[in-house]
Amino acid sequence: MELDAAAHAASEASDVPHVVVRRTLPTEPAVRASASLFVAEAERQGVRADRRMLYVGPEPASERVAEALRVQPGAEVLARRKLLLADGVPVRVATSYLRLDLFGGTPLASPGFVLPSLQAGIEALGHRFGHAEEELLARRPTPFEDETLRLSPGEWVVQIVRAGYATDGTPVHVLETVCAASRHVFPVRQVAGADEF
Repeated sequence: MELDAAAHAASEASDVPHVVVRRTLPTEPAVRASASLFVAEAERQGVRADRRMLYVGPEPASERVAEALRVQPGAEVLARRKLLLADGVPVRVATSYLRLDLFGGTPLASPGFVLPSLQAGIEALGHRFGHAEEELLARRPTPFEDETLRLSPGEWVVQIVRAGYATDGTPVHVLETVCAASRHVFPVRQVAGADEF
């Protein structure tokens, strides 16, 4: 609770307009299958959503991404990084990581957004989604995240890593979403649909 209060106070003191968006855990299947998870969630909340592609290209896999994609840490993977804004305020940096041996040289390695969606692009290349696993971690931001999200001094981020696997178990997509902590609420839904805790 102290962290929430401190983050809220820091946000109030900054020059960034106050905005709060929801990021449901786990991601609902209907939202997960949409053209944009963020846009679909924002529209449900009456928030004006915008996306900006920041980078598409190879980069070394972090330990967590490498583990999920079953490659060696530091091995090059395809990264597709975008900035997500709510009512003009930067709220998330979302990076899709894909194995270069599966997706290098394909339309997924091209700049810009994949139409109609990244998920459809992955399936068009013969990979059908089977299941996904999500992890959540609260941590201090990197200098890049601090600057890109225009965080207040001392504000933390929440990192969600969702690993998507094909029906045959092949890891095909890792999505790392870094959220400005004071600009998010994380509703938790029971898998069975019953809100019992």
